[in-house]
Amino acid sequence: MNWSSWRIVAASIAVTGVAAGLVVNIARAIRLEQDLGLVIANYFSFFTIVSAISTIIVFFVAARRNGPLATTDGVESRSLAVAMATTSTAMIILSIVYNAMLRGLPTHFSTPDPGWVAFLDRWATETLHVVVAIYIVIDVLFAPRRRALTWRALVGIVGIPLLWAVYTMLRGPFTPAPDGTAPYWYPYPFLDPNGPTGYQTPMLYIGVIAASFLVVGGILVLLTHRRHGAPRPSLAARGPRLRPRVGA
Repeated sequence: MNWSSWRIVAASIAVTGVAAGLVVNIARAIRLEQDLGLVIANYFSFFTIVSAISTIIVFFVAARRNGPLATTDGVESRSLAVAMATTSTAMIILSIVYNAMLRGLPTHFSTPDPGWVAFLDRWATETLHVVVAIYIVIDVLFAPRRRALTWRALVGIVGIPLLWAVYTMLRGPFTPAPDGTAPYWYPYPFLDPNGPTGYQTPMLYIGVIAASFLVVGGILVLLTHRRHGAPRPSLAARGPRLRPRVGA
């Protein structure tokens, strides 16, 4: 099996994770008599799901680029390389945060999930936070045709989560909680500005998120150079040096 096929397999597994999570949210909305349309819209507003769907798209495109659409110089296109680095950074950070801080925490529902819902919930969680993340690390380290990136790639790597944060903070005040407990809704508690500290806590966490993407993204950029023995990004970003004329 070639590398393109492995990327298709990874993308397909990620599809099952996103689909399983959607079924879980629909089942809970029906069981708890929540607004189904709002629950679905909120599901696709979680950064985990946004990142997973983006990863699926990029994996499928990358698989095709390594096949009939491979670039003529033998490496992936610059735009595809930046997209791969951006989605890879997001999924790696999500995996680290979940496995280091959130794994094993109890869920709070008025009634427990039926067995099949609990199974799908576990499948979605483990698929998106463990299986896909492991594949991404392997892809970053060993996949062929990876292009060496410059530091400018960090604009996309850090910019995408910041755009998501802006979307979330603008949408939150106008989105009621599906269970009717509040006239606002935020996908993660640390982004909720309705606490005693107001917007101070969300802004602090957004800054931490940006710094995390900057660090992990920077490591991924450096790895693209180490793998190919290319100059360091700071040197590669400079223009060509002028050679002295012979006899000058």
